[in-house]
Amino acid sequence: MTSTPLLQALLGLVSDLSQALPETERYRRLLQAMRRLLPCDAAALLRLDGEWLVPLAVDGLSEDTLGRRFKVSEHPRFEALLSQAGPTRFAADSPLPDPYDGLIAGLHEQLHVHDCLGCPLLINQQPWGLLTLDALDPRRFDRIEPGMLEAFASLAAAIVTVEQHITHLALTAQAERERAEGFQQASRAPQEIIGQSPAVRHLLEQIALVGPSELTVLVTGETGVGKELVAQALHRASARAAKPMVSLNCAALPESLVESELFGHVKGAFTGASMDRRGKFELADGGTLFLDEVGELPLAVQAKLLRVLQTGQLQRLGSDQEHRVDVRLIAATNRDLAAEVAAGRCRADFYHRLSVYPLPVPPLRERRKDVLLLAGFFLEQNRTRLGVGSLRLAADAQAALLAYAWPGNVRELEHLIGRSALRALGKLAVRPRILTLTGQDLDLGPPGAPVAPPTPTAVPAGPADAQGGDLRQAVDRFQREMIEDCLRRHDWHWSNAARELGLDRANLSRLARRLGIR
Repeated sequence: MTSTPLLQALLGLVSDLSQALPETERYRRLLQAMRRLLPCDAAALLRLDGEWLVPLAVDGLSEDTLGRRFKVSEHPRFEALLSQAGPTRFAADSPLPDPYDGLIAGLHEQLHVHDCLGCPLLINQQPWGLLTLDALDPRRFDRIEPGMLEAFASLAAAIVTVEQHITHLALTAQAERERAEGFQQASRAPQEIIGQSPAVRHLLEQIALVGPSELTVLVTGETGVGKELVAQALHRASARAAKPMVSLNCAALPESLVESELFGHVKGAFTGASMDRRGKFELADGGTLFLDEVGELPLAVQAKLLRVLQTGQLQRLGSDQEHRVDVRLIAATNRDLAAEVAAGRCRADFYHRLSVYPLPVPPLRERRKDVLLLAGFFLEQNRTRLGVGSLRLAADAQAALLAYAWPGNVRELEHLIGRSALRALGKLAVRPRILTLTGQDLDLGPPGAPVAPPTPTAVPAGPADAQGGDLRQAVDRFQREMIEDCLRRHDWHWSNAARELGLDRANLSRLARRLGIR
């Protein structure tokens, strides 16, 4: 190979450094240039984040690879690459499992990677990440000179340094704006909300904007979109990040215990109160209190909570003593609280105090670009749990995921991947090295249709049912009997019953209350 193609590639990448490009685009161009010069089927750039390797760009690997998070200790090849100062090539017959087995893009066969080459990226003499090349031909890298990959690794480190410098300047400018506006400075929140769609990018921008402030945030969105994950990101982005974030699911508590959970109680305040106990507000003092399903709070509790939010003072149940707390509140709900106010189920003043900064979380159907990335994240989680070398999606499975409506959002996707992987493995007599999930394994039904709920056990119709009667009453009666039967089978363990019924725990609790089940 002459030096001219290498020189042209390097000049093109150096020229990119002077352009205002998105971070992912810079990295993608690096990998494309590397693949043009070095004969490989796939290349990847990964950042070392503690004990995990996070893919920042891939070329030639399946799209879901970008959503995977590789724990270094579970991947001996990555460990070996990070332990060396220069390039490392693994023998074609190396017994070490390859994390990219079965992930080469465009190939439907379960082909294993046979030639693997990698090099650590060092910034300020510290390991920052990895640059990897993979090929299906075991002799593909015979003619590659180690110096060639080292040159690209050095260039990659330079590109990363430029990106970090740009990011530092942007964060410095943002911090100056926040100081001018009276906000407290905070460190940047880690990118733990997986996605590259415009909807997620906008969400992350909003988190970066309001996170460092002291404003009360109302996180809204459908069940399963990840509202708690957003609340955690807001806390990490705040000046309170070193203090505790205390969470309370308002829908999971009986009405009689909500007040005690929030404000605490003193000994003898009620039957069973054998000692003084601090509530969630006091536990979160100096930090953040996250109230999930806040729309489930009774009106009487809303009034007392409003007083605490306005004055910063509370009284434990059974006590006249005032306790002062310094808490930032983040609340979440899947209800339309404005409609709840109109219906008399939510106080108007409470709603306005919560919604100082409304933050909607987009449903998964509005972020189609992220479905495969999220699937990759859950695939890697389940690969570890199931103990297989690689867990991948067949082409028809990818198409099914992209066509599905996702009424249960990210949580539904997580459960679907876990359930499908377990079932697919259970069909096999021998544990495979590569486990491929097909569209049939996912069992999503027609494109765009939600998963059919579990078929309930038939309940004999009573006289009123046989005669028709009121449809709503008949449906309620059927649901009540089905839920009570399920709860009895699980000894009234609500979480287990919710899983069998295919419902979210909070949704089951609300439905049971409406049906008069206690």
